[in-house]
Amino acid sequence: MPHHHHRRLTALALALLMLPLPALAQTSPKPPQTEPTLEIIMAHPDWLGNPPEDPYWADDGRSVYYLHKRTGEEQKDLVRVDLESGEAVVVPVGDEGKADAPGGDLSLDRRWKTYAREGDVFLKDLQTGTLRQITRTEEEEKDPRFLVGDRITFQRGDQTFVYDLVAGTLFQPAELKLEKDPAKDDDESGYLDEQQERLFDVIREGKKKKEQAREHDRASRQSDPTRVPLPWYLGDDVALVGSDISPDAEWMVVVTQAKDRPRKPSLLARFVTEDGYLKADEVRSKVGTEPPTDHRILLLDLKTHEQHEVDLSKLPGITDDPLKELREKARKDKKDAKDSKDEKKKEEKKPRPVEVQGLFWTDDGQYAALMLRASDNKDRWIVTLQREHPEPVTRHRLTDPAWINWEFNDLGWLPDNQTLWYTSEESGWSNLYAVSVKDGKTRRLVEGKVEVSNVTPTRDGKFFYYRANAEKPGIHDVWRVPVAGGKPEQLSHTGGDTYYWLSPDESRLLLLHSTTTRHGDLYLQPAQPTEGTQARQLTQTHSAEYLAIDWTTPEIVPIPSSHVKEPVWSRVYTPRDFDPSRKYPAVVFSHGAGYLQNAHAGWSDYFREYMFHTILTRHGYVVLDMDYRASAGYGRDWRTAIYRQMGHPEVEDLEDGVAWLVKNKSVDPQRVGHYGGSYGGFLTFMAMFTKPDLFAAGAALRPVADWAHYNHDYTSNILNTPEVDPEAFERSSPIEFAAGLSKPLLMCSGMQDSNVFFQDTVRMA
Repeated sequence: MPHHHHRRLTALALALLMLPLPALAQTSPKPPQTEPTLEIIMAHPDWLGNPPEDPYWADDGRSVYYLHKRTGEEQKDLVRVDLESGEAVVVPVGDEGKADAPGGDLSLDRRWKTYAREGDVFLKDLQTGTLRQITRTEEEEKDPRFLVGDRITFQRGDQTFVYDLVAGTLFQPAELKLEKDPAKDDDESGYLDEQQERLFDVIREGKKKKEQAREHDRASRQSDPTRVPLPWYLGDDVALVGSDISPDAEWMVVVTQAKDRPRKPSLLARFVTEDGYLKADEVRSKVGTEPPTDHRILLLDLKTHEQHEVDLSKLPGITDDPLKELREKARKDKKDAKDSKDEKKKEEKKPRPVEVQGLFWTDDGQYAALMLRASDNKDRWIVTLQREHPEPVTRHRLTDPAWINWEFNDLGWLPDNQTLWYTSEESGWSNLYAVSVKDGKTRRLVEGKVEVSNVTPTRDGKFFYYRANAEKPGIHDVWRVPVAGGKPEQLSHTGGDTYYWLSPDESRLLLLHSTTTRHGDLYLQPAQPTEGTQARQLTQTHSAEYLAIDWTTPEIVPIPSSHVKEPVWSRVYTPRDFDPSRKYPAVVFSHGAGYLQNAHAGWSDYFREYMFHTILTRHGYVVLDMDYRASAGYGRDWRTAIYRQMGHPEVEDLEDGVAWLVKNKSVDPQRVGHYGGSYGGFLTFMAMFTKPDLFAAGAALRPVADWAHYNHDYTSNILNTPEVDPEAFERSSPIEFAAGLSKPLLMCSGMQDSNVFFQDTVRMA
């Protein structure tokens, strides 16, 4: 590369901000500790103070636990906070096994708790505190839960085990074998097998003895309760996805898929290795390069040893083809009209492949609920199975011409074993619903422009607790609503971003609350609506160094849109001593992920960028951070606005944002730069290429340059697949618009990034 290109690259890096930054670019006296510097904000985040992670209640509700990362180390300590005294104590490493454990399952009488820790299963008497270890093996045991009749079940590898607490017996209720049934193998013999048996006595005798031994073993296993039950032969052409036994241990749902599904992984080069030789790791595939996931569901009767395949061919809409027109257009464009007609006949009545996303039994084991998702992302079904009836009953169908959200798919049973609850975006927002399997009637319990998540029903089945942004899109608090119906009640009033955990006796809430300038800390408050009750702070994990800095607090403002009725909620960072008579340069930041909310009232995932924005305001810049269309927190229509046209609605929103800055923040429209990472880097490309006069310079960090090179799970939702919908990929991929670049652009990409490949930036360059 010629020398003058090196000089230009350096100039591009500085051109992003459009003004010289002597304090950042030149050597200067060490700033006071109350002012942030690039060195500080880009240092390891330990200096901020490490927030509580994975908090949970103690079993007796008298204390709470959380993990706390050690400064300068990767290890995390388990901390216990006594709620009466407020004292926080680190649990010694050797005593962690004696401490209360998160999660687990409670017996129906709430006397016992079972849980897994470090791959082993434990049982705790909640009245006496006595702890009993059920397994101590090298193999990992997981997901223990109680069954009817003093038994617990857990998974070890692909197999289910049951432990009888009274008898002390460990047994397998069903042995799942991924091979053909030997008895059926004999029925599939060919000519040579038959000839050998016909010609040779010794072969006939051997076969007869083998059949007799097999029949004797079958009879013994069926009649002798001390023996392992007969195995279930699932076939040698399938892989086991998962299984779940009913609470009475009489039924099992098994999910399989085709074995050895072809993969076409990408290669990621590693240049710095232990032996000095370049290595290539196999990482994710690219969108549309692998066959769709297609699950098969079996219902096993463990008492009679009868197997029933769950027939999904009658699901409402299962044979629809939402992509038919796009598929036929793509074929026509390839001038394969004849093949298109042939394929049309084959596909008209073919059920779409589906994936099982969730499986839940009622406590009495009479019903199992399954959540299914179409492989083309357009449909979600909730079905129930009743013990002796393997025919699935559809309780809810959610269909979307764009794609079903990967969030808001909560599902569960109420204690009455008759009511199924779920969240759904069918209204345009994630609302809460309940459906009775007795009469099939569905009720909407939470409605309106609100996103419901983290639903927790109470033990008595009278209330649902949940997290929602009902006050404003960017404020998340804790609410509850009666199961019988009624007005939702707001329980927390934190004005920020709040998550919750209900106490064991359901009288209190443990909160993890953050604001725009403070990461999450733990708080405690009652679980019932109480006038004037303030949440009590339990932890303060910010460092003195962080608290000494006067960080710029962003305003959260609704910026009017010139394209849709709803505003574009945004964070706006304004310099100190803002003077509207001056003209200011500005920087626009676009968050990553696409579907992510950043203009909320809590601590941002992009905390380094938040700190960088304070530095920019110190140097006289206005900063804008928009929740452009595609962002989370604003309902289904906002999320799906980018369907088949990524990078176009978002850039329209950026245009409105710049216009708002010019009108309301005295910004010079000729001195506005844009930067972002991942999806934000993609938007840098799209803005610089398709609206070359909008920004004076841009920086694209770890940017997606071509969606045909990104992963399947994310991309296929929004753009379908390149073979089916090439138009969407060409319309949405920056590399197709690169000729539009006319302003300085910096591209930065990690060579070891296994998500957005370095290859994207190389191809773009």
